[in-house]
This record gives sequence, C-alpha cells and structure tokens, in this order.
Amino acid sequence: MFGLTRDPNVVPSALVDKPFPEFSLPSLYAEQGNFSREDILGEILIVNIWGSWCIPCHIEHPFLLEMSEKEPDITFIGISYDDSIAEDRLFLEERGNPFDRNVVDSGSSLRIDLGVTGAPETFLVDQNGMILYRHIGAIDRAVWDDTFEPLLEQIR
Repeated sequence: MFGLTRDPNVVPSALVDKPFPEFSLPSLYAEQGNFSREDILGEILIVNIWGSWCIPCHIEHPFLLEMSEKEPDITFIGISYDDSIAEDRLFLEERGNPFDRNVVDSGSSLRIDLGVTGAPETFLVDQNGMILYRHIGAIDRAVWDDTFEPLLEQIR
C-alpha cells in the first residue's frame, strides 16, 4: 500500500551528499579525448544519462537544449547509455547538442557506480563534486522549477 502513494520518479539515492564517483571515460567525439572526475571539479553540473533509443530522452531533449542556453554557469554533461555511438552523434547533430561534454559509458562502470536504473536519469552536482540530487525520468519545466532551481539557488 505504501508504494502506491509514492512518486516513481523519486527514488532515494545512496549517493546524494556523496562525491561523484571517480571515472575516466572516452568522449562521444574521439577528438575530445577522455574525460574524468577531475575535469568537473569547480563547476556546477547537470549530468544526464541518455540514449538515442530512449523515448523519454527524446521528450526531455528540447528542454535540456533550452536550459543549457539559459544557464551558462552550469556545465551540462551527457553520458551515453549505450554503445550506439554513431546513432547518438546523429541524434545530437539533428536535434542539437545541449551538452558541454559527451561521455560514452560503454562498459557501464560509471552508471553502475551511480546506481542508474535506466534512462533518462539526471544528477545535480555542486562545485565540490558532491551529488546534491538524483532525478529519474524526463526533466521538464515543472521538475526544473520545483526541484532543480531551489537547489541551484542554494549553491550559487
């Protein structure tokens, strides 16, 4: 009965208030090289796990584009959920790229360390590399205004 009253997009994360996991992964674009935790320290991050095959990712994509343009002090990181590098590149070329960095997690190591259960999932990470919030499902204006914006106001 208790489960019927809960929001399925609110799943407690053991990583909230913990450091973003260590990682070193290749970029979606080979010329950008590898990307690691050290590259994110000192920045406010929106880390979005997505895939070109993911319908909710398609739904949230225009909103991520809008927010990445409106929020220049936030670094948007995309973590590709699958090994379809060519499809993911094509998706971003056709629909626009909201991400400052795109990472391929083909071995699933970072997703496992983050406890990701599917796509999309989004993490808010502060300048010290601490995870402040985890959202499961697509992000829209209501989610941003009600959840992300108040947290961002606290850390800015």
